[in-house]
This record gives sequence, structure tokens and C-alpha cells, in this order.
Amino acid sequence: MLKKKDYNRHPYDPASHIRKIFVAQSCRDLPYTKEILGRAKEIPVEVIKDRTVPSLNAGPYPRSLALGKQNLFLCENRGSFFKPCPGTREYCCCDYQVLNIGMNCPMDCVYCILQAYLNNPWLSFFVNINDLIAELDLAFASQNQFWRIGTGEFTDSLALDSLTGLSKNLVHYMADKQKGVLELKTKSVSIGHLENLDHGGRTIIAWSLNSPTIMKGEEFRTASLDERLAAAVQCADWGYKLAFHFDPIIFHPGWREGYAETINKLFNTVPADRIAWISLGALRFLPALRPTALTRFPNSSFFHEEFIMGLDGKYRYFRSLRVELYKHLLHLLRKRVHPSTCVYFCMESEEIWRECGFEAGEANNLPLALDAAVAKLD
Repeated sequence: MLKKKDYNRHPYDPASHIRKIFVAQSCRDLPYTKEILGRAKEIPVEVIKDRTVPSLNAGPYPRSLALGKQNLFLCENRGSFFKPCPGTREYCCCDYQVLNIGMNCPMDCVYCILQAYLNNPWLSFFVNINDLIAELDLAFASQNQFWRIGTGEFTDSLALDSLTGLSKNLVHYMADKQKGVLELKTKSVSIGHLENLDHGGRTIIAWSLNSPTIMKGEEFRTASLDERLAAAVQCADWGYKLAFHFDPIIFHPGWREGYAETINKLFNTVPADRIAWISLGALRFLPALRPTALTRFPNSSFFHEEFIMGLDGKYRYFRSLRVELYKHLLHLLRKRVHPSTCVYFCMESEEIWRECGFEAGEANNLPLALDAAVAKLD
């Protein structure tokens, strides 16, 4: 178990890698900005003009990514905070809603799609949270539906939380929202601000998991498997629901044994009856990611496998390999998973679901199954 003092001072706290904070001029006097800077203490701060971005003479993208991840830009989100997950109609979608809290991530995973998706390297965090809350208010007031909301689409949900403390605001907001649930997904153990919160069971704390080989060799500045699972146990003790995501599943030497080791450790450590859902998703990526990732990580080898262009414009493993990967992990999970846990595929076709042993209709009923999984743990 992690010691209490370690939660926000962990050696692998991604926020500890921030070397400088830039603040947009219009945001410098916001109470939330001052709160963040109060935690930053010895990190240098520079105020810059609005509608500009930090200038670090970092060189051309993508080589500037590494330096960009060390510099935090506190700014205003001038677009929408709350949007549907950008899925595609060709694959079964779970009707997830994205709450955009920032762009880019201080951690550095070789396979991270943000390297190809973003048009600048800066690590940005949005401080106009009153606007964020206003959009959530509007959504809950205008739609009589169940919202599954996540903040981990364009950044890690908790990687900067030791600095931002955003989790406290969001968990508090969601505590009385019976028509929704918030998922905070991370590869960190920055859970210090989650303690002693009245969360009302409306927040799920989730971790991305992979085989030990991938976690060690392809996920940099992230917490180890044992650390992630220890943090999950602590969150379960605090009454939070949990979730886990095996995404991306990556074909590599020893993959069968590697994923078996991770799954066994998961269920030997974490209370299975606290897990709301577990997702599976094989590696898929935009064409621009491969040259960018190989420029930054030339020793990485998994991008040299054979891929086919999917219906969503992303490269994927051939169908036969995806099915082989999925069937192996499903076999391992189904031996240990609690009956109330929803196990599902992220962005796969109904044909793949059925080939891997799911019943007809399960794929198309995924949103309802996920909603039911939350209710079963209430």
C-alpha cells in the first residue's frame, strides 16, 4: 500500500516534471489560477499575452514534444468543454461523453495518439472552470438521460492533479448527480485529492493497464503496475467504484504470458466486486502517428508489424490477430471477473464481438450495459 504522504509527492508524479508555468494574461487573476500557482511554489511562472502560445525555441514538431511536456500553459478554453466521444458509426460506440479539461499529457507513451492528433506540443490546462461547470449544468438540466462522462480523452485525468486539484471540484459536483457518473482515467497514482471527499458513488477511478513489457518499455513517466493497483485498492477503500482499460493491447514477444501476469495481479490485488467495467481495445492509430513516434522513440519495434486501414481511417491489426488477442484476454478475464462487471470492446465491429463469443445484440446494447454496471454497484 502506498503511504499516505506519497499520494501527491510520488517519485513518478508526472506534475513533478513541470519546469515552468505560463499563464494567459486574461486568466492570471482567476481564483482557480491563483490556487494552482499556490501549489506550484518554486516552479517559475511567466504571464503571456492572450491568444499567444509559449515560445521555448524547442525546434520543429515532433521533436519539440518532449520539451512541451515539461511546460504547463494555464489558459482559457474558448470552445466547448462537453462533447460526445469522437467515435465512428462503423464500430460499436459506448455513447461516452468527453469533458475536455486540457490538451496533451506530461507522461510519454510511445503509442499515444495525441502525438499525431495535436498541432502543437504544449501541455495546456483550462482554468475557466466556471464555464466548464455551466456546460455540465446545462447538460444535466436539458437531457433526461444517463451521462457517462470522462476527462481522459485529450489528457490524463489525474496526471496534473497534484497541481490542479481539479478532481476535488469534479467529484464534488457529481456527488448528487443520479443521472450520471464521472470516470477519471489515469496511468498515475496522483490520488491525494480524492481522499475524504463525499463522492456519493458518482465517480469511477480508472487505470489503463498493459503487459509488464509494454508498461516498462513503452510508457514513460508513468506509475508501475504494482503502484497503479495499490492506488486502486486505496480508492476502493475510500468507497470509489473502479474501472480498468486494456487499451491498446499490443502484439509483442511474450504477449500471452505478459497479459496473463497483469490480469492475475489485478484480481489478486483489487476487490473484483468494486470494478464497474473493463474495456479491451487492440492497437489502432492515425497514419501520422507512426513516423512521429518512430522519430521520437526509434528503439520501439511494435509499429513495424503488419497493419490494415480500418473503416475509421486508423491502422489496425488484421482481423485474425485482433480476434486472437481478444479471445486470450477474455478467457483470462472471464475466469476472475465479478458477475456485475461489464467487459466490453472499445471501437470494434459487431462481427468481432460475436466472433469472440459475445451474444448477438450485446455490442449494440453496450451503452445500456455500462449504465447497468454502475447501478449494480450503487
